[in-house]
Amino acid sequence: MLNEFIEGLAEILETEIENIQPDTLLGNFAWDSLAVVSTMALVDDVYSVMLDGQALAKCQTVGDIQNLIAVASGN
Repeated sequence: MLNEFIEGLAEILETEIENIQPDTLLGNFAWDSLAVVSTMALVDDVYSVMLDGQALAKCQTVGDIQNLIAVASGN
């Protein structure tokens, strides 16, 4: 599941998979409202978890998104 998420996020951010690490800054990419909505859909598809859009938009790193997913899924 993590690989599917990383691959999908790389596509959303229009970058290579190798560039997606927990400390990757989202602000270095096109982290805009469309990316947030696309990431919400990706997380729903991969993890069957719906994230809060406002909380997701406040994420600054890939690790922040992963932490948000963990909290939303109860892990």
